[in-house]
Amino acid sequence: MVTFSHTDAGTPEAAWSSSGVRVLPELPLGDDELSAMTFVVLAAHPDDESLGAGGLLAKLHAAGASIRLLLCTAGEASHPDSTTTTAEQLSAVRLAEFGAAVSGLAPGASWQFLELPDGKLAAASERIAGSVRSAIDESGAPAKQVVIVSPYRADGHIDHDTLGSVAAKLAEEGGHGLLEYPIWYWLWAGPDDATWTSWTRVPLTSAEQQAKARAMQSHTSQIKPLSGLPGDETLLSPTFLEHFARSWETFAWHPPVAGTNPAGSQSATSPTEASHRAGDAEEIFDAVHDREDDPWNYTTSWYERRKRALTLAALPEEHYDSGLEIGCSIGTLSVELAPRCANFLAVDASSKALVQAAERLRGYPGARTQKLTVPQEWPEGSFDLVVVSEVGYYVAPEELTELLQQVKSSMRPGGTLLLCHWRHPISGWQLDGETVHAMAREQLDWPSRALYREKDFLLEVLASPDGSS
Repeated sequence: MVTFSHTDAGTPEAAWSSSGVRVLPELPLGDDELSAMTFVVLAAHPDDESLGAGGLLAKLHAAGASIRLLLCTAGEASHPDSTTTTAEQLSAVRLAEFGAAVSGLAPGASWQFLELPDGKLAAASERIAGSVRSAIDESGAPAKQVVIVSPYRADGHIDHDTLGSVAAKLAEEGGHGLLEYPIWYWLWAGPDDATWTSWTRVPLTSAEQQAKARAMQSHTSQIKPLSGLPGDETLLSPTFLEHFARSWETFAWHPPVAGTNPAGSQSATSPTEASHRAGDAEEIFDAVHDREDDPWNYTTSWYERRKRALTLAALPEEHYDSGLEIGCSIGTLSVELAPRCANFLAVDASSKALVQAAERLRGYPGARTQKLTVPQEWPEGSFDLVVVSEVGYYVAPEELTELLQQVKSSMRPGGTLLLCHWRHPISGWQLDGETVHAMAREQLDWPSRALYREKDFLLEVLASPDGSS
């Protein structure tokens, strides 16, 4: 998972502006083509539309294109520690800012507020998809004349990533075009990353740049402090805003293609996908792995390598008969657990991640991978080692309860359960690492064999009772 804070210095704009981003190919659509198209523009929070696509909106309006905007949340969680402004008050302020920004970019464009909770779009992906389908149907435009505009599906913010994944799925199903705009990517990524090289740019006229600048100024609650008190600080710093003052905007462009399903229809889903529809975890993580082979730097990050070493050192037994890893991702921990187990199974909901995991485990005859969405699906057999690392907070509380029950039912007497999780808040998901571990302790009531806690992660080993004193 990409981790960053709005307070990070990040990659300076000078690094981006001197890179290949400034000479990307232009979007291959002229004004005549734009004027004949319908654009369904998605924003997770007020200001996304101005930062990522404000210039495009001004260009579309000038060209006479049909524009429909869907705003998912009011961005009410932007200042959680404020002592002067409640979430309800901030919601009203940010909606007014959004209205002012849109009226300056595309006067007369229709927009709809979906009233979804800020930071929790992952649990509302089906509702979002339904709203997008409705907007497309109401436009009456032919499928190939529709372009969905959404946040970049690997932007690093869970709301942005969710929205991008929903948009990508709908565009593929319906044969629509897709434009993805990055926002936080400019902060945490760098010019040496390979992902942006396949993108396109939209040059902005002087008038379009000015319209975008005015729209960004409309979002006062984000670019200026709410007050001088702690918790009311500015969210978007001047150095961050520099990324959006360019004379062009950048998008990942996917042209319209013949869809596998008619727009608005339901695609066939496997039992796994249907059972996990609430979070759409498989789609989200498949999309992330589509973009990057190692999206969380498992193979290169010292933090990840050190954490794996501590995880392996915490296991109380040198060898296990049957090991299970839940949420193995690309298999970097799996390949180190496998030599410790006579039989080893690594499972994950993402088939794309499992391709890499299977390749890493190819040299271990007793190791295999399996695509499962836990806890709705669970492997057969029993285990004397179960590892749940950096995955517990990606399920709902009731699902975690079921997952722990599955662990309890399949664990052999005296077996080892190892839990390891990031200790900071996980935006867009209901649980965090500390809560995952607390629920495990309370529900299982197993003896603790080891507990290690530092600033960024929590590592814990629980032992299944073996009947001995």
